[in-house]
Amino acid sequence: MKNNAKKMMISGVLLIALFVVWTLLIQTVDVKPAGVNGTEIGLASVNVWFHSLTGVNMTLYTITDWLGLVPVSVCLIFGIAGFVQLIKRKNLMKVDCDIVISGLYYVIVIFCYLIFEMIPINYRPILINGFAEASYPSSTTLLVLCVMPTLNLLVSRRSEKRRTKNAIKIITVIFSAFTVIGRIASGVHWITDIAGSVLLSAGLYLIYKSVVLSADGRFSGGCYGVQ
Repeated sequence: MKNNAKKMMISGVLLIALFVVWTLLIQTVDVKPAGVNGTEIGLASVNVWFHSLTGVNMTLYTITDWLGLVPVSVCLIFGIAGFVQLIKRKNLMKVDCDIVISGLYYVIVIFCYLIFEMIPINYRPILINGFAEASYPSSTTLLVLCVMPTLNLLVSRRSEKRRTKNAIKIITVIFSAFTVIGRIASGVHWITDIAGSVLLSAGLYLIYKSVVLSADGRFSGGCYGVQ
């Protein structure tokens, strides 16, 4: 358990470091005024070439945009679950620690979401409602890939039914894959935006899971159900 947690932590940190390098490359390599209204885009040749292949599909954009509400709902569900436990057990230390860790993790994810909205790295290939919006990394992709795996992890840790575990796993994988592919095919992001989101979300999730596994070793009954 400890070895697995340590490996996950190292892998997560390495992916975050790779995301930082990727971000620096986007800001310094092949930067051209190739975006909408002449906005400068990093790795412009690759981005423009790939965007010419996908074109723009606003229907997919709208669908995947609304799907972004699903991970938000997951955060709310576990937030409510933690709050109910806090009320019943009257002590934060008695709330399932994986739910507490998840809550802190969701806050970090939302912080990352907001900071990149406020500090544009790249702008979208098209105008959204007449405005040039920040594009890097894809915030919807980041939200989905960071949060949906936690649904699978938290449910699998509590359910004893194999069918339930398998069903949740399949649903989260299909949902996540559809959203990521949909964001790529919709043409509202550069391909480097999606790649950046995948790197960042994978790194954050591995660090999160490492912390959950490490916390398991601190309690004789595991990380949840601590009374």
